[in-house]
Amino acid sequence: QVRTVESGGGLVQAGGSLRLSCVGSGDTSCMSAMGWFRQAPGKERELVATINSGGSTYYIDSVKGRFTISRDNAKNTMYLQMNSLKPEDTAVYYCKTDCSPWGQGTQVTVSS
Repeated sequence: QVRTVESGGGLVQAGGSLRLSCVGSGDTSCMSAMGWFRQAPGKERELVATINSGGSTYYIDSVKGRFTISRDNAKNTMYLQMNSLKPEDTAVYYCKTDCSPWGQGTQVTVSS
């Protein structure tokens, strides 16, 4: 079974940056599509960005131009570079692949 572990969250002031990492372990050969989700307090979990095995990416409108998703297949790792962070980006961020369960997530808190 594939497992993923997220890291890189923290507390940052508005306008700051963070880079999240998601490392896969186990039978990672099945990891094709990968994505980042987030869940803010009292809200539904939402998709933030995706990247497929060919490197094609998708972003929700609210993060376009600020966030960059990438992956290093040799390291079984996916990243989310988050710049110009806003208080509304505060959430627990989760990575997900098409063959792994949800992980524990990593908390991102942006202060105003």
